Amino acid sequence: MTTAVGAVERSAVEVVGRTATGRLRAMASDITVLATARGGAHDDPRDLAVVVAEALAVFPTVAATCTRFDPASPLMQANAAPDDWHRLPPTCVAAISEAFAAYRRTDGRFDPRVLRDLVELGYTEGLSFTGGTPEVAGRQPRRRVLPPPWLPRFRGPDEVHLGGRPVDLGGIGKGLAVRWAAEALQAKAGDHLIVAGGDCSCRGRAPDGAAWRVGVEDPAGGSEPLAVLQLSDVACATSSVRLRRWKAGGRVVHHLIDPRTGLPGGPGLAAVTVVADDPADAEVWSKVLFLAGRRNVARAAEEQGLAALWVAAEGAVACSDAMRPYLLWQAW
Repeated sequence: MTTAVGAVERSAVEVVGRTATGRLRAMASDITVLATARGGAHDDPRDLAVVVAEALAVFPTVAATCTRFDPASPLMQANAAPDDWHRLPPTCVAAISEAFAAYRRTDGRFDPRVLRDLVELGYTEGLSFTGGTPEVAGRQPRRRVLPPPWLPRFRGPDEVHLGGRPVDLGGIGKGLAVRWAAEALQAKAGDHLIVAGGDCSCRGRAPDGAAWRVGVEDPAGGSEPLAVLQLSDVACATSSVRLRRWKAGGRVVHHLIDPRTGLPGGPGLAAVTVVADDPADAEVWSKVLFLAGRRNVARAAEEQGLAALWVAAEGAVACSDAMRPYLLWQAW
């Protein structure tokens, strides 16, 4: 993908020794990109500032085209008329195409057609999650019928028909931004870490030569992680209800909507973390496993062979067998 590199200035990136680090706020997340020079004879760590700036610039680019919180964004222009054809920027087309691929890959368990459900529950641009559980004027949650199969259409490189229902690309959009930022780094910075909220890409080794160590946040808000993962050349993503919770119609709800019912899903769970080769895949499967709920999450993870760790609503931590090689430490 292409990005507006000028959106992130090189001066915003700090170079210390052989490591360049850049930070910004985008896509409702604090973004950090850290890259280490390979150490070749012609490898100047100062050149990493440009590469890190290019990687950071991916996030505002994806946000500008795929956000649902700006009615003028290309995505929302298409959402306003989901029964029509729309000419969209390549980033937005790619995100919709990837969402459709994830929909098919998960047999519809991942389905971005939950925008109307989120809006009806009151999750709109003005909703703040700075603390507590805000109360909004959204309706009380109520079950809806299963929508028909999602059949978006694509015509040429830049035309999309959404198939009749608006979509929300928030979660998978951030996972894709991490993927594309990692691709921007890979050629010149094989050792790098990208952190975007609960989504990470860990390539190569940390500056100390070990695998990257990533803490799994306590969804209850505790200051200490519930697990520490050791990751190299993989990605991870966490779906959690720690932050995006609010009251609608007097009931506590959250943003992880079950596309089959239109209701907040994941009964008995507070968070699910998945390790996978690709950050967008990790994002998709963490949500799918979360929606399976506590009773079914272990079986769903094993059926798919996923490296997953989950936190029950009361705080108990468990994981799949495939996650164990990545666990450096886990709370019990």
